[in-house]
Amino acid sequence: MELFLLLFIAAFILLYRNYQGQNVYKYIVEQVGGIYNRFAPYSFKVVREKTKELGQEYTVKQYTVQVAVFAIFAAVISYLYFYNLFVCVIYIGLAISIIPYLAFLRCKRVYSEFIFEQIQVYTTNTIMEFATTQSFIRSLEGVRDSGVLEEPVLSDVSTMIELAYQNGSIDESLSFMSNKYPYYIVKNMHQLFLQITKEGARDTGESLDNMQLDIDMLVESVYRDRIERSTFHKSFLKYGVMLYLMVMLVQYMLGRESYIQLLDEWYVQILLHAVIIINSYFLLKGEKYYNENVGVE
Repeated sequence: MELFLLLFIAAFILLYRNYQGQNVYKYIVEQVGGIYNRFAPYSFKVVREKTKELGQEYTVKQYTVQVAVFAIFAAVISYLYFYNLFVCVIYIGLAISIIPYLAFLRCKRVYSEFIFEQIQVYTTNTIMEFATTQSFIRSLEGVRDSGVLEEPVLSDVSTMIELAYQNGSIDESLSFMSNKYPYYIVKNMHQLFLQITKEGARDTGESLDNMQLDIDMLVESVYRDRIERSTFHKSFLKYGVMLYLMVMLVQYMLGRESYIQLLDEWYVQILLHAVIIINSYFLLKGEKYYNENVGVE
């Protein structure tokens, strides 16, 4: 363990001497950013860029605080469990390595919420335009030119218009959009327009009004679910942290000396590792649930 610490200190000194004219902290951040840009999945890059555009991406300072919090928490918990500095360092590394995954989940949630809001705008405005033009293509053109849509939905609506003109029908356009955005409101609205186009319905006013009511109800339920999910998330994290700290109760009941003696048994070590790993797994599952897509069937 002492050798590990000495190697870490030596590496830091070398970095500091080689980059005296630069900020060592800034250099480390740049290197980590370079590794991210090289190896991060394409989907991660897309959602992260949109999160940056929306102004909801963490700053370097916020990520640094997150790393520090995870490292300190992992150090305290692992030391309380094993009283071993080497094991403590391993769990610190594992805890920090989870941060990119958590960042991906958070960016996906932000991106998903943004896309759902754009889909809400797309469906609502298309229905309003259709009530005036009585033409699905003209409705799409009106929504596209109105300036209410943003990328990537704006480009997809333009693709729908191009497909409709190329094929002389709206079937492929509707299929393209429904497959790319499998939302309940998109499927229902497209089915309604397909039915109107194929059957030539005379009075579409009532159908469009009902469709608009369905959209309003779904949007209300999605935002209610978002609030409930946020409340559950806070309670879930508190409960998960408390489960980690149950080892303190065990030590209080057995006594610290008796507990340390138990650590000499291999099966106790395995059991304690299993407790940490299983609890961490369920916490990650909870994070995944909290950040799941909204409004999608």
